[in-house]
Amino acid sequence: MEINQATFLGSFTKTEGLIAEAPVEFAFIGRSNVGKSSLINMLCKTKGLAHTSSTPGKTQCINKFLINGKWIITDLPGYGFAKISKTLRASLEIMIRNYIQHTPQMVLLFVLLDCRHPLQKIDLEFLLKLGSWQIPFALVLTKADKLSKTALQNQTDAFHETLSQYWEPLPPIFAASSKTAWGREELLEYMESVLEENG
Repeated sequence: MEINQATFLGSFTKTEGLIAEAPVEFAFIGRSNVGKSSLINMLCKTKGLAHTSSTPGKTQCINKFLINGKWIITDLPGYGFAKISKTLRASLEIMIRNYIQHTPQMVLLFVLLDCRHPLQKIDLEFLLKLGSWQIPFALVLTKADKLSKTALQNQTDAFHETLSQYWEPLPPIFAASSKTAWGREELLEYMESVLEENG
């Protein structure tokens, strides 16, 4: 599969106001500053499509992009250590939870993790919530260009070992680099297979 067209549909703050412009959505989420917007831009081969920032917590809306005129990529706010007020953090958590739990056209949630670090407590807690909500998800280890192939494989193995304590079978795990486009073809092929299953 190839992405030939990506169009920004809009930013939303209330899930109740979201209209399904397409029958299928893939959503992306991760801790603040994990490289979520950069990954979306890499997949779409469109620089600046999703706004990136060195400041964690910059994405504070649900941003939607129509892909090939047929399906949607949704950029969700990050979770974790963004320097925002407790009130705003609470409202973002509610918005994220409402989207994840009440968007039937979302067929898969990609959870992004920085490959340079072990699985963090906050990430595991979020993944366990997804499991309890019965949300289909896949993991993407970002910034893969920052590690050697051996180090990346060791990290991937460590993620498998940790997650195997909670899931059987394990969710799909991909490695990607927005800088080098490593992993792009594999991710798009997997998304195509999910589209075919939900077509």
